[in-house]
Amino acid sequence: MASSHPHRIPAGIVPTNSTLIELANGAIKIPPIGVGIWAWGDSSTWGYDSYDAELSEKTCKDAFDAALEDFPNTVFFDTAEVYGTGESEKILGRCLPSASEKSTTLSIATKYMPFPFRGSYPDVMVSALRASLERLGVMQVDLYQIHGPVHSPLVSLETLADSLAECVKLGLTKTVGVSNYSLDQVKRVHARLATHNVPLASNQIELSLLRTKPITSGLLQGCLDLGVAVIAYSPLAMGRLSGKYSASNPPKGGRKFGNVGWDKVDPLVTAMKRIGGSHGGKTPAQVALNWIVCKGAIPIPGAKNLVQAHANSAAIGWRLTDAEVAELDSLAVEGEPTLFNKLVWQHG
Repeated sequence: MASSHPHRIPAGIVPTNSTLIELANGAIKIPPIGVGIWAWGDSSTWGYDSYDAELSEKTCKDAFDAALEDFPNTVFFDTAEVYGTGESEKILGRCLPSASEKSTTLSIATKYMPFPFRGSYPDVMVSALRASLERLGVMQVDLYQIHGPVHSPLVSLETLADSLAECVKLGLTKTVGVSNYSLDQVKRVHARLATHNVPLASNQIELSLLRTKPITSGLLQGCLDLGVAVIAYSPLAMGRLSGKYSASNPPKGGRKFGNVGWDKVDPLVTAMKRIGGSHGGKTPAQVALNWIVCKGAIPIPGAKNLVQAHANSAAIGWRLTDAEVAELDSLAVEGEPTLFNKLVWQHG
């Protein structure tokens, strides 16, 4: 029988692909690693139908099938209404029929972008979720998240929380979460949702060995103390921690997350190669993902093809030692955010 743990993998536990993490007091259960699908349908950042000739709907479908093959209980897919201007949701929706032939269930998360002056609440959020459901071809998602703290100053966090609760009450989503929120913002939304008897499931934040600020600031631990799971996006710093890139061969597109100097990246990759070698030849990317699991968060690395999907799945089934985690901590970077991320997008 698969083990199940509330909102994180506890210290000392070796997670497997059968292990489950409970969100929102067990309302949903997801594996220790999810699948981020920002790249599916996105041309400007990830090169879909543009600079990346190897990224197509077929390769996305291959990644989908590979994830279902690797996780026997459930697969967690994370998308958003703005990814590829809705195309990411559509591609996932077109993949879903083949899942009916498998025993694995699906957990689907998507996000609402609270652009200022988008409309009145809760109606605008409810309408946006209904549109996402139509693109996905489902009646309900498992997790609906506010994408970032970019709402109008005329709209309070409490109003947004009330709108999330309305989405739950209407049966459009099982659970709700936030993204890029500070600990104070998380606490406010958590408290407001509690008045509706709706738990706050998660806070999705940028977390990697090249952005440890959520750890040093206390955000990660503060969320866990509230029973709020932390979902880590850009866990490989948009490919920089994969070992595939260098100063002479940087990632293409507008990959701004985790964009620090290569003089800081290279020592990390060197250490991860050595550490991975002591765990049966694990790759730098797999070491980086395992480090996040050891920190108590749920990484959602991207998977653009079946090779990447299978490789991500192999980041668990083993665990870094405390000494290895400490060594990586000593080489990690708090982060060098862009001005936009620092002032507008990332509050935590």
